[in-house]
Amino acid sequence: MNPMRGRFITLEGIDGAGKSTHMPSLVQWVTQRGHQVLQTREPGGTELGEALRQLLLHQDMQVDTETLLLFAARAELVQAVIRPALERGQWVVSDRFTDASFAYQQGGRGVARAHLEFLENWVVEGLQPDLTFLFDLDPVTAQQRVQRASAKPDRFEQQGGTFFERVRAAYLERATRHASRFCVLPAAQPATHLWSLIEQQLSRRFP
Repeated sequence: MNPMRGRFITLEGIDGAGKSTHMPSLVQWVTQRGHQVLQTREPGGTELGEALRQLLLHQDMQVDTETLLLFAARAELVQAVIRPALERGQWVVSDRFTDASFAYQQGGRGVARAHLEFLENWVVEGLQPDLTFLFDLDPVTAQQRVQRASAKPDRFEQQGGTFFERVRAAYLERATRHASRFCVLPAAQPATHLWSLIEQQLSRRFP
């Protein structure tokens, strides 16, 4: 690994779990320690990725098509944005990465894990976050938050509670499988308490 390589932090969780609330504070924490930071999201983060995001969020499609488009957007983001930034020594903070595909497409949609592992190996070529914060929240509360925040929910946000139960379970299974880089946060707790937990992890992992 390049000794000057930046660090890669991701935020994961079901829709409504509260990732976006803490993104600005996380970016500020990194910046205050003298690091340049690049903030991005999935799907998106590039001109092509943002165009694919609109299709993925609002256009009905087959599950396999959805999965392949997500990895196409991810390939563009990794090659054009994330890897170059890390090699320059920048830190990258992303709203979602490959864990989201194992949660939403495997857990929620039923895509075979082997298919996702093949795509992951091809597209990211071993790139994994240094730290992943999983905002864990029960789907009922999450959906209530989404309904309050969005007058026109996207096609993922419109899924029923059983879908998000599967997604949540897949996230937790993924966190167990990759426990060394995951920090599971009790997202029902007040934002100030969650930020305290996040800051503790950041200080411990990146002293």
